Amino acid sequence: MNKQLRTAIIAGNWKMNKTPSQTKELLEQIAPLTKDAKCEVIACVPFVDLQTALDATKDTNIKIGAENCHWEESGAFTGEISAVMLKEMGIKYVIIGHSERRQYFGETDLTVNKRIRAALNNGLKVILCVGELKEQREQNITAEIVSMQTKIALMGISEAEMKNIIIAYEPVWAIGTGLTATADQAQEVCKIIRDVIASMYNQDIANATTIQYGGSMNDKNADELLSKEDVDGGLIGGASLIAEKFAAIVKAADNN
Repeated sequence: MNKQLRTAIIAGNWKMNKTPSQTKELLEQIAPLTKDAKCEVIACVPFVDLQTALDATKDTNIKIGAENCHWEESGAFTGEISAVMLKEMGIKYVIIGHSERRQYFGETDLTVNKRIRAALNNGLKVILCVGELKEQREQNITAEIVSMQTKIALMGISEAEMKNIIIAYEPVWAIGTGLTATADQAQEVCKIIRDVIASMYNQDIANATTIQYGGSMNDKNADELLSKEDVDGGLIGGASLIAEKFAAIVKAADNN
């Protein structure tokens, strides 16, 4: 990490886990363990848990995020949630373009861009996910894939708006599989993403952009991953559901 240039952020992505009562319990466990964190701490929870999470973290340093939002403010989109709804609730962050949304729900680079636009228009900070499939890594086209995803996702996003964009590199082959990119692999791709941002905007904006690693980071490997220059935090899956493990990752971020 380079904390002189950008903010270190550890964000939990709870996915489809935890009822409201379980959410309250887990956040009450996490809060005292992370209360002195120097990095930013975020919990992105299922839609039905958002109000409970906001209430449970009211007097803490934990920020609450959603796991997705639609690009329209309202309309005939059964089951979807709009950015304006999140804004009125008091939500500050939203994950967009997670590989599971792309894989299971037809998310494309273009719909990711539309969702980002809606989120920014409503004052939300975006955690943009990009990453390659296993076969794409084996074909040695990781750089091309993450560069394309990043460029399309950020179409029409101004220099000023980039301060509200966090990017999470999540190699799809390392999500929920127990596999993890090596620290050197994570550094390599995070640097590629930073170089893309520099080419689209300028080096100052690239240097100021937080780029997380999001492929099975846990309490055992976080320290090594976070020691890398261009790895500015983590988007944490399974480990974010266990208070002690999540707190250990936050501690690793503080120590690097």
